Amino acid sequence: MTPRIEILQEKRLVGIHQKMSLADNSTSQLWASFMPRRHEILHTLSSDLISLQIYSTSYFTHFSPLNHFEKWACMEVNPSTPIPQGMESLLLPGGLYAVFHYQGLSSDPQIFQYIFGSWLPSSGYELDHRPHFEVLGEKYKNNDHHSEEEIWIPLISKM
Repeated sequence: MTPRIEILQEKRLVGIHQKMSLADNSTSQLWASFMPRRHEILHTLSSDLISLQIYSTSYFTHFSPLNHFEKWACMEVNPSTPIPQGMESLLLPGGLYAVFHYQGLSSDPQIFQYIFGSWLPSSGYELDHRPHFEVLGEKYKNNDHHSEEEIWIPLISKM
């Protein structure tokens, strides 16, 4: 699987977030809280949902399923959009990303094992310390083998 390499422009996102780990993953509860309220967000730039992760600088170098990270359920908005009560805004910095088109269960870890274990080490890039995210568009279907999404991995050139 070969990703496309893309330069992302800065984006403003609005949604909800919480701290979690892979061992104590509460992604489904986060999305269950967000989905009924997503229509409160005005001036969205698309109907795509964004699942975003913010990792500490040592998250991958000292990896453990117990390491905590911040997970967001959010949408891209116009910069002047008001923030609904109980939600927050996040400025997603621009930069270089590898974008993987993925079809399958979002709970299957094999795609990330491939990205971090095979593709990245031989790519000429290394991870940048910016958010990682998935774009859940109209072909995304939760818990469905035919679901499609884009996985965005932040990069910097090794050279």
